[in-house]
Amino acid sequence: MKKVAVLLAPGFEEGEAIVTIDILRRLQLEVETLACSESRAVTSYHQIPMVADSTLAERSGTLYDAVVLPGGPQGSMNLAASAQVIDFVATHDAAGKLICPICSAAARVLGGNQLLKGRNYVCSGELWQDVTDGHYVDAPVVEDGNLISGKGLGHVFDFALTVASRLLGDEAAARDHAEHIYYRWP
Repeated sequence: MKKVAVLLAPGFEEGEAIVTIDILRRLQLEVETLACSESRAVTSYHQIPMVADSTLAERSGTLYDAVVLPGGPQGSMNLAASAQVIDFVATHDAAGKLICPICSAAARVLGGNQLLKGRNYVCSGELWQDVTDGHYVDAPVVEDGNLISGKGLGHVFDFALTVASRLLGDEAAARDHAEHIYYRWP
């Protein structure tokens, strides 16, 4: 079974995190939420308290098949400022694992730490203007090698289904699930 780490820093965008976790788990992928703080308790962008499965420190040596980075103005800044997060993402990227930022995370976490490495990506708003090591593409979801980026909360279903499809190696299963939940996946 494929394993996915979802990194939750204080201020994470809860809709991006929860919908992605939900879709991946419905498709029988193993998802572990990792708090990027000292405790498993993390408060989201809209002040919703959550308890993660583990802390990033507890799982820093674990290699997952994918790493999901939800956005949120504060959440993505907290992810970007964490040396432990940057090392975790860089290690997974070097191993060819899927790196999956959504919303501001692509620009702030990856772009802000020179981890885009010339790849195509999408992010929210105008954050792309400050990124120097990637190529912005204005689309709901952008795939480039092992990088899957999503534009933002309004495209979270497209993002989550794309990540699931890649992990499963089976687009038909993801499309069947989209139909099952009455979502018209382009």
